[in-house]
Amino acid sequence: INLRPPRMVDGSLLRALISCSLVGATVGYSLGSMPGMARGTTTIGAAATSLASLQANSAAVSFKGAGLCKKLEVPSELLEQVDVFIFDCDGVIWKGDSLIERVPAVLEMLRKAGKKVFFVTNNSTKSRKGYLGKFKSLGLEDTQAEEIFSSSFAAAAYLEQTKFKETGKKVYIIGEVGIEEELDLIGVPWIGGGSDAGKKIELKSGYALPHDENVGAVVVGFDREINYHKIQYAQLCINENPGCEFIATNLDAVTHLTDAQEWAGNGAMAGAIKGCTGREPTLVGKPSPLMIDYMVDKFGIERGRICMVGDRLDTDILFGQNNGLLSCLTLSGVTTMEKLTSAENKIKPDFYVDSIADFL
Repeated sequence: INLRPPRMVDGSLLRALISCSLVGATVGYSLGSMPGMARGTTTIGAAATSLASLQANSAAVSFKGAGLCKKLEVPSELLEQVDVFIFDCDGVIWKGDSLIERVPAVLEMLRKAGKKVFFVTNNSTKSRKGYLGKFKSLGLEDTQAEEIFSSSFAAAAYLEQTKFKETGKKVYIIGEVGIEEELDLIGVPWIGGGSDAGKKIELKSGYALPHDENVGAVVVGFDREINYHKIQYAQLCINENPGCEFIATNLDAVTHLTDAQEWAGNGAMAGAIKGCTGREPTLVGKPSPLMIDYMVDKFGIERGRICMVGDRLDTDILFGQNNGLLSCLTLSGVTTMEKLTSAENKIKPDFYVDSIADFL
């Protein structure tokens, strides 16, 4: 796998934007008055692009350049300028184990229109194989394994890219079966994970928790059975094993375990390790560019014809903006209209929708 390593998020990419306008028409700003904002118009193949799509793209750029958000009222405004749709899963395709309304019809329409569809999730609890099973169980039978990119896969891809296996060291996992299965597929030895669930430390005078000095990386993913033993073991590896790397699958603050409420996400697990080591993790999930770099290289797709569709401003939409993609926020997940339109929010999508059913 030929992947470039994760890069730090460049703060200069975030525009100083004003609060969103909810109107659905352009506001009279011209492309010529917005230096550097012509990304959307320079990547459209002239032979395949209609005048309508050029006008739609100009409208989207005008809105974004003016610091406004445009609600997608006419689906063709987006569909005509996009060849590849990348969907987040939690909050976009499903919530917990419940499929969001009309998702099957949307995916069927996009595939019939010749669009490529990929699914990129920061949830590391399942491997690509495990996620394929979830898609099938929800009735999305046309989904293929190669269309799915999870942060557990990204962690394994990063270790493979950096030739970790050649060091002869092993990985300590805070996380679930998804990371375990992906590391098994690339032949990287690991300890921890599910085998450390339920372990307790009996604190007494003179006791020191032993740890494996051959651990060369700690991978922290979402873990519903995290405990003090895992936290202490991870900090010992990072703080005491020379060169041990701290890798986080994602830093999401909250996640959807059920459709009834939000639950603490992997930001809590990674934050615990950051707190006791003083180390910043290498981030392999969104908004890191690792997964999009892999997709562009493997499938030969053009960034300017890709749209990232997600429910999180600080991961999905930032992922799109940092990597030269169009972006569409759906309000079916964690981001509310109030948050999107607040003066404090500086991350603005090209479009927003109530749910991806608005693509129909």
